[in-house]
Amino acid sequence: MGAPMCQNLLSAGLPLTVWNRSMAKAKPLSKRGAVVSDSPQSAVADADVVITMLSDGAAVSNVIFTQGVAEAMREGITHIDMSSIGADEAIEHAKHHVNLGVSYLDAPVSGGTKGAAAGELAIMAGGDAETFAAMQAVFAPLGQATHVGPNGCGQLAKLANQVIVAVTIGAVSEAFILAGGGGADRAKVREALQGGFASSRILTEHGQRMVDRAFESGGPAKFQLKDLHNALRAADRLGLELPITKLLHGLFDAMVQGGKGDMDHSGLLTHLEALNNITGN
Repeated sequence: MGAPMCQNLLSAGLPLTVWNRSMAKAKPLSKRGAVVSDSPQSAVADADVVITMLSDGAAVSNVIFTQGVAEAMREGITHIDMSSIGADEAIEHAKHHVNLGVSYLDAPVSGGTKGAAAGELAIMAGGDAETFAAMQAVFAPLGQATHVGPNGCGQLAKLANQVIVAVTIGAVSEAFILAGGGGADRAKVREALQGGFASSRILTEHGQRMVDRAFESGGPAKFQLKDLHNALRAADRLGLELPITKLLHGLFDAMVQGGKGDMDHSGLLTHLEALNNITGN
């Protein structure tokens, strides 16, 4: 998702310096006007705003703190972490940034690679309201940003999103298995349901993936599992019980353990089909 997000920032006329752990992925952006840095420390040295988009909390901690990027940031700048990490991790990261005189927003996104390319990401930001307001020119080319509360709340909003996504993928999968098991055409069932109360973006987009058996990775199941794990960890910290989320966590965990971690999360259908001894149709 990082590459199309960078392209949208460049299209908006914002000067951009980029660094990526896989340099081959960053180099094409130089043709669009970005400066490609050979280290994360040099990438942030003269920045007014730093954006990170990494796979998980461990990756963010490694790049920002273990590799010394936080210390390379100038005092008074803003770091926007758009990675999906644990809410508790975001709160800890915010505390470290305060000590360095750096403003911090946890601002994970939803919308996938398609939303990133179109500049239509849903951006959920946690942090200081004034800092959020000052970053509107940065957020605007990427999508619709909403301030949802103090640090950590951006990640909680993303986890809420991922809970809804996981539960709905499970519901659509089981609905197709049920209808198909009785002889109904899954494609026609999807078409019929789109006109009713069960209509959703998951039914529209992932339902089509399920009909087409197109499970190449858009949103890998292993990342969905990571988000559900973080949601349950946040619930434990808050003293909350999320039984439906636990159920979906177990199903995605079994899917990933079964060797399908890199499959799109809509491929949960295949795991549920296997439980029912159904071959793909």
